[in-house]
Amino acid sequence: MHPDIVAALAAVGIHRTFAIQELTLPLALAGNDLIGQARTGTGKTLGFGVPMLQRVSPPAEGGDGVPQALVVVPTRELCVQVARDLGTAGATRGIRVQAIYGGRAFEPQIESLRKGVEVVVGTPGRLLDLAQRGDLILGKVKVLVLDEADEMLDLGFLPDIERILAMVPDKRQTMLFSATMPGPIVTLSRSFMTQPTHIRAHGNDEGSTVPQTTQFIYRAHNLDKPELLSRVLQARDRGLVMVFCRTKRTAQKVADELVDRGFAAAAVHGDLGQGAREQALRAFRSGKVDVLVATDVAARGIDVTGVSHV
Repeated sequence: MHPDIVAALAAVGIHRTFAIQELTLPLALAGNDLIGQARTGTGKTLGFGVPMLQRVSPPAEGGDGVPQALVVVPTRELCVQVARDLGTAGATRGIRVQAIYGGRAFEPQIESLRKGVEVVVGTPGRLLDLAQRGDLILGKVKVLVLDEADEMLDLGFLPDIERILAMVPDKRQTMLFSATMPGPIVTLSRSFMTQPTHIRAHGNDEGSTVPQTTQFIYRAHNLDKPELLSRVLQARDRGLVMVFCRTKRTAQKVADELVDRGFAAAAVHGDLGQGAREQALRAFRSGKVDVLVATDVAARGIDVTGVSHV
């Protein structure tokens, strides 16, 4: 690993690798295509991020400001988080990372691209918009990552991904990360990857939950759920709590009911503006809000420490 990247990670307290990183780094650093199958929260961002940051050239090393690496993610929240993590790891080398996603004005993102960036992290729709306008140049991308590929499939982004793939050079390194490997993702990987190595960071008998999690099931009538949830939230020594709901309407309703009951709760879902969603996440990370109610799509890939109940 580049000593500047090691130093940047050490500065934020990262000194050791996780399982997915130990498996991916040797192959990815060698320039091989790979498929990484791992749960959210296992450290896969640096598994692809470190090799990516080593391959790009910052301005001091001859980089011309045209994007050399592209990370495609399903949600705005994950986009912001991945861009932040890559920016931290690449800061000492002077690598510029730009997040590109909808729900925000075009102009600031376009201005950043014109000033020059080495790495772009984006959601499919906004990436396509800027590429078709000519504001995002993908002709020099040498590392491409599809993160949370199964979630992008579930959200209907597969056609957009295929259009993005047609815009990047054929000669490139491609890495795909996914918690599961449904048929369409397997087919996609066969068509645009070159002899990829398939890596699994967990055993075949493990699901998508962290092994140390204790799980309970409560059967309750809809009218009883607010009271039941309130009692769970009164657990002794609990930390931050994430509550997942099936619909955006339910997420907002549950958050409002919890606030009425005196809990510091906030909602994150697709009907909220991007500013409101980011404000809720900041409040949750800081502890100002200790109950986050979200839809699965909005919360996919969110990395927050101190969560004790889900």
